[in-house]
Amino acid sequence: MKSGNLGYPRIGLERQWKKALESFWTGELAEADLHTRLKEIRLSNLRLQQEKGIDIIPVGDFTYYDHVLDTAVMFGLIPRRFGYEGGTPSLSVYYAMARGSKDAAACEMTKWFNTNYHYIVPELDGARPVLTGNRLLEAYAEAKEELGIEGRPVLVGPLTFVKLAKGYAPGELGDWVRRLLPLYVQVLRELAEAGVQWVQVDEPILSTNVTAEELALAEELYGQLVREVPDLRLFLQTYFEAVEAYEKVVALPVHGIGLDFVHDGGRNLEAVLRCGFPDGKVLGVGLVDGRNIWACDPDDKLKVLAALRNGVEDSRLVVQPSCSLLHVPVSTVKETGLDPVLHGALAFADQKLEETVLLTKAGKLGEAAVAAELEALRKGRAALNESSFRNKAGVRKQMAGLAAQPVTRAGTFEERRERQEKRWQLPLLPTTTIGSFPQTPEVRSARRKWRKGEWTEEQYQRFIREEIGRWIGIQQELGLDVLVHGEFERNDMVEFFGEKLEGFAFTGNGWVQSYGSRCVKPPVIFGDVEYTAPMTVAETVYAQSLSEAPVKGMLTGPVTILNWSFVRDDLPRRDVAFQIALALRQEVEALEAAGIGMIQVDEPALREGLPLKQLLVEEYLEWTVKAFRLSTSTVKDETQIHTHMCYCEFQDMIGTIRALDADVISIETSRSHGELIASFEEETYELGIGLGVYDIHSPRVPPAAEMEGMIRRALQVLSPRQFWINPDCGLKTRRMLETVAALGNMVQAAKQVRTELEGGGAGA
Repeated sequence: MKSGNLGYPRIGLERQWKKALESFWTGELAEADLHTRLKEIRLSNLRLQQEKGIDIIPVGDFTYYDHVLDTAVMFGLIPRRFGYEGGTPSLSVYYAMARGSKDAAACEMTKWFNTNYHYIVPELDGARPVLTGNRLLEAYAEAKEELGIEGRPVLVGPLTFVKLAKGYAPGELGDWVRRLLPLYVQVLRELAEAGVQWVQVDEPILSTNVTAEELALAEELYGQLVREVPDLRLFLQTYFEAVEAYEKVVALPVHGIGLDFVHDGGRNLEAVLRCGFPDGKVLGVGLVDGRNIWACDPDDKLKVLAALRNGVEDSRLVVQPSCSLLHVPVSTVKETGLDPVLHGALAFADQKLEETVLLTKAGKLGEAAVAAELEALRKGRAALNESSFRNKAGVRKQMAGLAAQPVTRAGTFEERRERQEKRWQLPLLPTTTIGSFPQTPEVRSARRKWRKGEWTEEQYQRFIREEIGRWIGIQQELGLDVLVHGEFERNDMVEFFGEKLEGFAFTGNGWVQSYGSRCVKPPVIFGDVEYTAPMTVAETVYAQSLSEAPVKGMLTGPVTILNWSFVRDDLPRRDVAFQIALALRQEVEALEAAGIGMIQVDEPALREGLPLKQLLVEEYLEWTVKAFRLSTSTVKDETQIHTHMCYCEFQDMIGTIRALDADVISIETSRSHGELIASFEEETYELGIGLGVYDIHSPRVPPAAEMEGMIRRALQVLSPRQFWINPDCGLKTRRMLETVAALGNMVQAAKQVRTELEGGGAGA
């Protein structure tokens, strides 16, 4: 029996990776220095895994931005608009694909299965695949030469890669897989010639609802890979759910299969015990949770391992995390400020490696050999479960009476719309933003001074009010119709609320990668969630006092708080969402009572939590809709409820979006605007909607004419009465000058099309 790992966080304990990338993008760091710094981080990550005692260490999981983007670039799948002319792609081309440039829009970005990580979507339309370099060979050689590590290269599998790409017709999946297959063969052959023994090929798509045709394609392609490179052993890794069609997957012509035994709902284990596991193949046993931060229950894990050992010899077992550890923070070593009861129940990436090795030792040597370490895990979990944090009488009483709580607005949407239009008197195509404005160095500096005690509460609040006032003035000068206060007091849209609710804790260094260099520090929901006092009323009311135009109250919704947090594992996620929803409802009511008549409850992460299995989706959507409506259903009809979603395949979610019963929803669509608009030609949507008319993830400032085109296209399928104009997401990460310029162009575009509508022109 061996221990293995599937991937390690790229960012470094101090987020050195993020800082290096951003210094390079701003011109402060030369390209040669960027390579040097990233190599230092990469080798440090490998060295740590070696020192922890991991037997099988992945190489090639490190990236300069995103592992799917790496695969696309390695295969020369670079859209023409980036000016690539062959050869080794430059970093400027690589980063232009990820972030855009002044001449070319960035590639689309979307979530990685049902995680909070986002990848760059490969574009296959018109592409001619060619191998531009073997990055896995370089990673393997570096690990071996520098550290003596016989690493296992990690590669996104061909079926998953093409399924996650865009730019081809549904019937062309097999054609594209076969077109890429020679390049995969070439990569693997070069690895085999260099002495590589095993390659990890990630195929998480096999944990989704794959078809019989796709399974037949997988059998064909892996059969060819094994025939073409007979000296190499392929380890096919799945994760995030139970595999679809277990017997067919484990029969694929590969040498090892990795399965998730944490997030499989018990289905992978049941399938192995019922059907057996093929002789001669290695089984990767995903025992340690790679997606959450809690110390494992050793008795539960060893029970699973014991059951598997009844049918699979120890020599064919690899104990490993359930997925790559890029989804969890690096280490708990710096979390000295946490309550000891909570700290004792945590495990970040480094601790998960230790758990992996511990479970392997318990399996090989017997539990008695590691009894003290196992008992420490048991005590840590028990102390938290028995604590007052998880046993609040008031919250438990609320939850017991959940069935009596209102989840429906008093009036229908049409009734509400009449009252809201009468109250607000907004023009056609009203303009607004999603909520946040640039978090400048001055804003971040002020927050640091306040947190460190260098500024008093009075000094900090004075600064926040000055920023609110400045940006209310900017919005009025630009001519926006509905304003926001800018969220300058908020470090993060989830962390801010967690800091003000009971049941949350915050790490000092618990950063994880969201996309590119964007790192987030998710709150930890470790106890019962309880509302104690207003959280956003003071800033919103102050902003409203500065303008006659409406100012939206801005809240993060219950499902997004849930999905963007590390969530306790002793309750169903549904119950935790309802606890959050009941707390947020009190804040919604407090805003309304203070005179705020537009309240935005954002759910950008609602879709991110979708189960991979269709049979589980309906149940998830049912309780997430209920959680949102628990938060918003007690307001008056004339109070307008807004919400926002990110990266939403609208055509798949229209029923759910309608069921939320929000008066206005804004959807992040600028990178796939045309595809979304096309869905309205098949579906009818009658509520208010704002389709993002420019991409806030790029520094590019699109001209007004470009946005006008997007608006006119949308008006072919949407009524002007329901259509709002907005950026596609919050503006927190952008700089001030580009923000003002882009919003100015947006307002200009809206006014131009509005004039055409009022004059009976195009789109009327």
